[in-house]
Amino acid sequence: MSRVLVLYGTTDGHTAKVAARLGDALRSHAIDVDVVLAGRDREAPRADDYAAVVVAASVHAGGYQRRVKRWVREQAPALAGRPTAFVSVCLGVLQREAAVDRELNSIVGRFLQATGWRPTTTKIVAGALLYTQYNWLKRLVMKRIVAKARGDIDTSRDYEYTDWKDLESFAKTFATVIAGSAGAAANRGESFSAA
Repeated sequence: MSRVLVLYGTTDGHTAKVAARLGDALRSHAIDVDVVLAGRDREAPRADDYAAVVVAASVHAGGYQRRVKRWVREQAPALAGRPTAFVSVCLGVLQREAAVDRELNSIVGRFLQATGWRPTTTKIVAGALLYTQYNWLKRLVMKRIVAKARGDIDTSRDYEYTDWKDLESFAKTFATVIAGSAGAAANRGESFSAA
């Protein structure tokens, strides 16, 4: 059995839910998974201890959580030696406009360039509007941003846009990548599965 790390950063909590669902989806393929909040513990997990790594982070103000960025930068050499995935959680993906798509790709590109990481695969996932959890200022700012995109502006409720079936399909595909890497390592006489 392969051991996989799902490391995540979250601002309002939705990416924690995305990471948990990724972990559950990978477990359904007989993979041992640790789901860890970046920066939660004094001793951060090491990529070398895992057969594969998924990093999930949410976009806020044109970037990702600093703790995720720091961990990826520190672990980039070890990440290069195993299957990896980057899951970017954001609301911009809902706009389906070429300019917005270019900006999202640019945000991902800047993050990868700044960290020196080249993930095996990248996935952009729609996030959530958690109006009821925001303070009054953030609620107002988010409502204005969303109104420009012709989105949901009733601040008395939350909106979850993540396509969970698509996320599970992504996890299934990544599980196949992990299995292929483990098989290739076994054929070379290497031990691919981490302790």
